[in-house]
Amino acid sequence: MNKIYLDNAATTPLSEEVIDAMVETMKMNFGNPSSTHSFGQDAKILIENVRRQVADYLHVSPAEIIFTSCGTESNNMIIKSSVSHLGVERIISSPMEHKCVSESILDMKNRKGVEVAYIRPNEKGDIDLNKLEELLKASYKKTLVSLMHANNEIGNIIDLKKVAELCKANNALFHSDTVQTMAHMNLDFSEIPVDFASCSAHKFHGPKGIGFAFIRKSSGLKGIITGGPQERSLRAGTENVAGIAGLGKALELSIKNMDAYTRYMQDIKQYTIDRLSVEIPGIKFNGRSSELDHSLYTLVSLLLPYKNPLIGLQLDMKGIAVSQGSACSSGASKPSMVMMMVLSEDEMDDCTPLRVSFSHMTTKQDIDVFVNALREISQELIIENTNVEHR
Repeated sequence: MNKIYLDNAATTPLSEEVIDAMVETMKMNFGNPSSTHSFGQDAKILIENVRRQVADYLHVSPAEIIFTSCGTESNNMIIKSSVSHLGVERIISSPMEHKCVSESILDMKNRKGVEVAYIRPNEKGDIDLNKLEELLKASYKKTLVSLMHANNEIGNIIDLKKVAELCKANNALFHSDTVQTMAHMNLDFSEIPVDFASCSAHKFHGPKGIGFAFIRKSSGLKGIITGGPQERSLRAGTENVAGIAGLGKALELSIKNMDAYTRYMQDIKQYTIDRLSVEIPGIKFNGRSSELDHSLYTLVSLLLPYKNPLIGLQLDMKGIAVSQGSACSSGASKPSMVMMMVLSEDEMDDCTPLRVSFSHMTTKQDIDVFVNALREISQELIIENTNVEHR
């Protein structure tokens, strides 16, 4: 069976160049970067070169890039350290954040007594910046705003610069989960006054187990993993040298090909929307995922006009990988918080959400196979339901 992978928002396949870079590093740069001999210093130089590469991409200082294991660790560190070390007493966020953010905030509320205010999105999944400003002005408590740049389920994008400037004008810290946009969009943090941001390399064809946190040097944030002085004493532990090399190569390729990849995937996304609209009568698209100018080009969130909780399994049996939610919530028995925010009760009861996400490796032939398979499953279900009604 020729398998088709359409779940790139969960993770992306490694580029061959990334694999080669990691293998070479494991062979030649196996020294401990904290060692003073040449083996260790060669590994240290590799790490610092990648750190500068990331810093150049974001237009920040290399000292503001801290390598971590993933976006989840970065988000945990930023949120929890902001409370423990920066005196944050209040957090403003949204119910649509990734679980690593929402659970970190809940942990700080339960263990540290932090006040939490949520901005409820509208039915399109948009955040009201007027409501954010209202909340910012409502209290003199030291506040952290945590809002993701692009939603991992419906692809809605916030205006990062506007939110950052609004926070700065009201003396609030701003953290953004940028896992879905890092290396997919041009981000200039010299122009966008965000205080903290996060990254996972496996979202742009790098390895799992490596990411980074952007931490504005003026923030004073401290680490929560203590031990040695690695990563400016913000993240103790021997660095994942091969993973960092893989992140660097993946970022290099993403930046080099960003314009071409963007145009290509926008075309794939529009093709997917057009084909689904024709072949699946009654289909809808969640949030703003069908609006190319207002959503992430790497994914589309759709709503099938019937209830079928087994749709993901049925497509998998046909060799097609998609998602019925974010990867971190895929084992849940109830809909994700994102779907609960953007769908009506009737839609929750009678319809089925599905997320399809792309990479530069996705082809229109892949989409054709997916749409045809989905149409077959839909027609079989409609016939089955009709027979049941006539019994």
